[in-house]
Order: sequence, then C-alpha cells, then structure tokens
Amino acid sequence: MSTPPRPATLRDVALHAGVHVTTASRALDPAKSSKVNAATARRVRAAARALDYQPNEMARSLRTNRSMSVAVLVPDLTNPFFPPIVRGAEKVLSGLGYMTLVVNTDDDAKRQAALLQSLRGRKVDGFIVATAHRDDAQLDEARVQGVPIVLVNRRTDSPGFASIVGDDHSGIKQAVQHLLDLGHRNIGHVAGPSGTTTGHARLRAFQQTLNDAGFPADSVTLANSFTEVDGARAMRLLLAEHPQITAVVAANDLIALGCLDALAEAGLRCPQDMSLVGFNDMPLADRVSPALTTIHVPHHAIGGEAARVLLELLGDPQLPPKSVTLPVNLVVRGSTAPPTGR
Repeated sequence: MSTPPRPATLRDVALHAGVHVTTASRALDPAKSSKVNAATARRVRAAARALDYQPNEMARSLRTNRSMSVAVLVPDLTNPFFPPIVRGAEKVLSGLGYMTLVVNTDDDAKRQAALLQSLRGRKVDGFIVATAHRDDAQLDEARVQGVPIVLVNRRTDSPGFASIVGDDHSGIKQAVQHLLDLGHRNIGHVAGPSGTTTGHARLRAFQQTLNDAGFPADSVTLANSFTEVDGARAMRLLLAEHPQITAVVAANDLIALGCLDALAEAGLRCPQDMSLVGFNDMPLADRVSPALTTIHVPHHAIGGEAARVLLELLGDPQLPPKSVTLPVNLVVRGSTAPPTGR
C-alpha cells in the first residue's frame, strides 16, 4: 500500500518560489501581502497553487487574532437586488482568503441586534451592512466599539461610517426627467420607508426635480417596506387620492411590481394608461410584462468596492471613513410611453 504524499508546507512553497519563509508567509497573508513586492507575491501565490498548498486557517487565526471571515447583512434575501452585491463582495474577499457569511435580518431591529452580537462573538473580522436605518443606534454602538463596518446601498444620518451607495438623487432626477420629456405633467411617487436614507433621499429628489420644473410634487404615498405587497397597497392609495396622475416613479423595483399589480386590479394598462419607472434594475426587470423602465444601479461594483474599503479598514482601523457614491443610469424599456389623455 503506497503512502499518500504529505501535504505541502509553507517551507515547500518558499523553496519553490525561491524566497524566505517569512516572505512567503507575508505574501499569502491578506493583511500583510501589500508589504511584499507585487511580482514576488504573484510568484509565491503561483507556487502555492502549483503545490496545492492549503494554509492552516486555525493556526493563522490564533496567530493573527483574525477569523478571516466577513459578514454581509442584508434586509431581505428574497429581494433580487442584494445577491449581485454579495457576489461582488465575495469575489474580492475570496481572492484574499476571506470567507463571506451572508445573513438575512428581515429588516428587523431586534433580529439585527441578536445577529450582530452572535457574529461578533464568533470573531467575524468585519461587516458589510445593507440594513442601516437613518437612526441606527445598534450600528452606532458597534462603530464606537471599533467594529469595522462598511454600509452599502443605505447610509445612516451619522457621518462616521464608510459607505458605498448608488446616486439616489441623480437616479430619481433621470426618472422624472424621462417622464417629463415624454409629456407627463401629473406624476406620482410611491416612496420607500422614510426611516431609510434610500426612501428619504429618493422622495426629496422627486419633489425637488418636479418643483424645479414648475410642476406639482404632492402626489405621493408611502410604502412601509421595499416590497411588492406594500407597493401594491401604496399604489391603490395613490390612485384613490390622486386619480389625475398619468405616470408613477416607484422607490424600487419590487415596489414597482406591486404598482403593476394594483394597476391591473384597477383596470389600467401600463404604459397605455399609466407609465411606471422603477429603481435598481434588479435581475429579470426586463422579463416582466411590460419590461420595466428603471434606474440601473451597479450592484456588483457596490459589493466589490465595499469589500475593498473594508479590507483597508482592517489593515488600518484609523483610516477616516470613506464615502463613495457610484453613478446610476436610466434604462428605458416598455413600461413608459407618452400620456394618452385617458
């Protein structure tokens, strides 16, 4: 019976790459690889792959006091907006040896608090958080205690967080201007929850854009959550209170789907009787009927940039919080058309 080959060691990798063991160790450590010449680091990583070297993560964790894991908190895993953000983050993190843990909070403050406590107890190195509310005492407390946190999609009213978001103001302005250019003058808005920066900022952008154009901006109803069910409820209310509208801007794509349901219930056709614009360009937004005109948000890029910013914070906790706003753009599809004068 043949003896199985012994696993490759760090010393084997160093010999194969022609470097000192200390250099090989640094090159393979995400927290220290920047201290090694880029060409040397590539050579060491190539040697590790060639020898199928598997680092002892438990030993590394004990040595560095890091778990090499990052938690991504999302408010709703069923929302198609979030998986591409997670994929973007995971691609960056896995390339540097980190494990990504995806956690669903149901946008519930008590559940989020319990999960934060549990994950911190498991020594997660940092958090990418898509669940923030404008006034978020839990996250504020964690930040003050030195927990590395990067917010995505939403921000808090506190200025102390790193954040990566799409340009909410520009997106809504593009959506409203598109409807104005089509000839709509009575435009409604189904706003998102006012306790989130996305709901608040998009509502303000809607009002400002219409006011600047000289048109009324008071045809607004509020969805209590970014969901299809709540979008339908808010759209029914909007139709009842503002029957003169010919177009609607929804705070996100799931709300827009709910709006489509409510329009069908009311016997209104989209876009013949009512134009509709969403926000996010979630996967399959082009597959609904009619295909949804919406604002494209670079989901994957948001996740990737969040991971990079978090890694910077892990390398130097004293770095000032970085706030990044990524551009968004209007994608015109079948749910918008000129008003027909119904």
